[in-house]
Amino acid sequence: MAGQKAVADGFAVAEWKDEGGETASPRYIAPLHRHHRDDEAWYVLEGRLRFSFDGREFEAGAGELVLSPPGVAHTYWNPGPGRCRYLLLMTPNLSALLEALHELPDRNRETVAALFARFGADLL
Repeated sequence: MAGQKAVADGFAVAEWKDEGGETASPRYIAPLHRHHRDDEAWYVLEGRLRFSFDGREFEAGAGELVLSPPGVAHTYWNPGPGRCRYLLLMTPNLSALLEALHELPDRNRETVAALFARFGADLL
């Protein structure tokens, strides 16, 4: 996480960044997953983000907003060598999932999948 986080009754906003690097293959910021009941959105502040939504890839640049409704299998990454900064807009449930994920001492696939399930999501 790059900056501050704000959580209200219905949504949470957090600023994130990825410093970029080698672009030969995607360095996923989040694994491919699907939320059953939560919306998730990204507002790009600087650089670019590349997304995969149900297998369809597209990019968003500074000033663009991307929304993923419940049920969409998605992941995203910084496609370039430079820094990307963005706001992640999410439900408090997703905010709690991210906090729990970053507190895991062991992020093996089985443990992460169980955590996602606890928060109403599937690790794909």
